[in-house]
Amino acid sequence: METHNLHAFVTVAETGSFSQAATALCLTQSAVSKRVSLLEEQLATRLFDRIGRTVSLTEAGHALLPRARRILLELDDARRLIGNLSGEVRGPLKLAASHHISLHRLPPILRAYSQRFPDVSLELRFDESERAFDGIIRGELELALITLAPNPPASICQETVWQDPLRYVVSRDHPLAGRRAPDLEELTHFAAILPGASTFTRQIVETQFAQTGLPLHVGMTTNYMDTVRMMVSIGLGWSLLPETLIDDRLQILEIGSAPIVRQLGYIYHRNRTLSNAARHLVEMLQEQSR
Repeated sequence: METHNLHAFVTVAETGSFSQAATALCLTQSAVSKRVSLLEEQLATRLFDRIGRTVSLTEAGHALLPRARRILLELDDARRLIGNLSGEVRGPLKLAASHHISLHRLPPILRAYSQRFPDVSLELRFDESERAFDGIIRGELELALITLAPNPPASICQETVWQDPLRYVVSRDHPLAGRRAPDLEELTHFAAILPGASTFTRQIVETQFAQTGLPLHVGMTTNYMDTVRMMVSIGLGWSLLPETLIDDRLQILEIGSAPIVRQLGYIYHRNRTLSNAARHLVEMLQEQSR
């Protein structure tokens, strides 16, 4: 069985489209269709129902999908294991980083890494922390640099690189800006601008409010911290922002409650072999945390 046929099958299943799979694999749609057809012939069963433009997995396709993913992951792991024996630091390195880390923490590290290891091809994806986390779970990425999850599964290794203190802020002309020491209860009377409910940062804020039995009134959501800063600065609500993003357009609110600190760092899957390229990047990140 040709592994590229399995790869085509998995990509069609994940995208739900032969045309999108073709784009992802840099192939023509007919080439993807041929690979899937060859796999169906080898297995003597239909893997997809094709009704008009709708593509859905058959019962056999559903049964094959997790096994196909596992086979491809094991092959990738074997390639990395064998490649590591040479001691060379080269080849592709698939990683993702959150937008905040990409903009405000990562550039000097990537610059130093690229200068030290010019034969490594960095395939960097800018993602929300939660999507990058899922990419590690699914085996699509070797490393991810994200806001660390409060309770990761045992299969995920995560290490803190940066402590990221967060502060409650409003615009200079917001009604709360004139208060000397507002508390969390006063914040509940005004709209908040926060990341989406599924994000690790939002979960941190919700936990603090829940511990005091207070409701959280969210007026707007966006997962881009720089966008949150802009919307707060024009008076659309209060938010919780990293200290590194706070400028003179914003007023820090001295709430008096326990400080909130996000843990920013890297994660990888414990059961998969890291390439030499990934291991050296991990070493550089560890130097940052010392």
